[in-house]
Amino acid sequence: MKYYFYHLLSWPQLLWVAEDSNGKIVGYVLAKMEEDETQPPHGHITSLAVLRTHRRRGIATMLMKRSQLAMESVFKAQYVSLHVRKSNRAAFHLYTQTLKYEINDIEKGYYADGEDAYDMRCVFSKNKNGALIAGLESITEGIKQVEVEN
Repeated sequence: MKYYFYHLLSWPQLLWVAEDSNGKIVGYVLAKMEEDETQPPHGHITSLAVLRTHRRRGIATMLMKRSQLAMESVFKAQYVSLHVRKSNRAAFHLYTQTLKYEINDIEKGYYADGEDAYDMRCVFSKNKNGALIAGLESITEGIKQVEVEN
């Protein structure tokens, strides 16, 4: 639990939830900035989930893009990384086909059950003015940032 609170307190700009019309949370993305100063600034997707009843509606795509936009605009990230099970074909399709991630490496035995993971990256494309391409603000309607109360 401490791990998730650390994310929330350190990078609240990168935690986003999707709600249905009744205010029920139907999806979330939990992300962070990597703290290794020997590498270029970059983010990492720690966790992405959408309720089964709400999948294939673009919610995961919106959550990911909103978090990625915050990584670039707030933290000046150059790319984002994530890990995905080699057997998770639906997630692999989302990342490669929809979000344009590429395989960076394969991490043998990454998961507790011994399954390998794809280490994937998405490099942020910028236009001539240095801004992210895509107009992401317009496609993230219905996505809310988690508010931290003191």
